[in-house]
Amino acid sequence: MAIQSWTMEQLLKLRRYQPEMVDQALEEMLERQSDLRWSVVIGAYLDEEINLSKAAELLGMHRLELQERFIAQGIPLRIGPDTVEEARAEMAAIEAWNIESQKSEQP
Repeated sequence: MAIQSWTMEQLLKLRRYQPEMVDQALEEMLERQSDLRWSVVIGAYLDEEINLSKAAELLGMHRLELQERFIAQGIPLRIGPDTVEEARAEMAAIEAWNIESQKSEQP
């Protein structure tokens, strides 16, 4: 059976009412078809829907292993914050973590 555009539309509709059924079918398909899983995960990474660590997790790889594979395949790496605001948020989180860890080290 060839997949028609209406088939995808119906799956999306069905997912609104029976998400577990559609999700299970998709998970099984992605589990069996590693090339499809790779394409879906890399597409999500390139569309900035997930980061490198999440992509590695979904592909069952270590982040550094995936990073090396991206470099070898010419896939652009997104490492670190994309904006000044994200960088400031990361710095604030690190500073808060440092303060908390110093408090827990004090007698």
